[in-house]
Amino acid sequence: MIRASYFTLPEFTFESGETLKKPRIEYTCIGTPKVDPDGFITNGLLHIHGWSGDYSSVKRLTPLIGEGKPLDDFFIIAPTSLGSPGSSSPSTSGLGAEFPQYTIKDMVNFHHEFIRRKFKIRKLKGVIGASMGGFQALQWGVSYPDFMDFLVLLVTTFKVRGINYAIFKYMNKLIKADPAYKGGRYEENPPIGTCLASMFMYFYGFSREYYNSLDNTELQASMIKAGKEGMELDANDIIWRNNAAMGFDLEDQLENIRADTLVVGIKEDQYFPPSTDTIPLSEKIKNSKLVVYESTCGHLGVNELEKIQGELKRFIGSPHY
Repeated sequence: MIRASYFTLPEFTFESGETLKKPRIEYTCIGTPKVDPDGFITNGLLHIHGWSGDYSSVKRLTPLIGEGKPLDDFFIIAPTSLGSPGSSSPSTSGLGAEFPQYTIKDMVNFHHEFIRRKFKIRKLKGVIGASMGGFQALQWGVSYPDFMDFLVLLVTTFKVRGINYAIFKYMNKLIKADPAYKGGRYEENPPIGTCLASMFMYFYGFSREYYNSLDNTELQASMIKAGKEGMELDANDIIWRNNAAMGFDLEDQLENIRADTLVVGIKEDQYFPPSTDTIPLSEKIKNSKLVVYESTCGHLGVNELEKIQGELKRFIGSPHY
């Protein structure tokens, strides 16, 4: 069973200059650390979850752990991101609408400070990030180019634009249009806005083939389920996270990446189609490798990494790792 642990930083400073006193980081670890003669961990691997995940999203790596499998020799660190409940966010900090608006770079600096203070690590072996976690993995490669040997970028992109920008923007508008939102200073979570925003996002998670395989009754039931699950998400948490995503653009900084990079796409992904996102991303990173596989689960096919176990093993299993 994956269990959460918690760590508190003394303080965190955002890019804006705003500070947060004693922010909390939720995390879990899998595997056994290996140390050098000075006691520094040498096999650390950071896993970063996507938009709706948390520390427990690391379970997607389970098929890759075990004797002879790609990630068997790593000490995996899996934190919950800044802005997601579990770690400090608008809802869990008690600050609500007064919580500083953070950026993807803030999210990375938050994890960097956590790793620096919690673990005795000079350098990570690698960083793996999925979707919005892939934004952060890319930012790691740009901001801390010598802090890891490799990056694995799962179903992600280098810049939020086009339909993805529109999705985040429209979700925010749906929430803000709910009379219960009250400019973010609500007493009860806005039910209509969060429900509709989650329903809207749901239609891009799977492939078109998947949605077409459902009859109308099944589709309606799945919509209602997504809406109900969305009502459990805090409105400000959603908006702050979407704002961070909409500001993400590393297109002109990818040349700073020094880590060996594997870009992984899914043919049926509606958020980040290979033709517009993962293939161009790979082309923009020097000496990167690209793997594209098929899944009727579309974007959520990222939970089927066993399909590319061989490719991952060849990449991560390179002699210098």
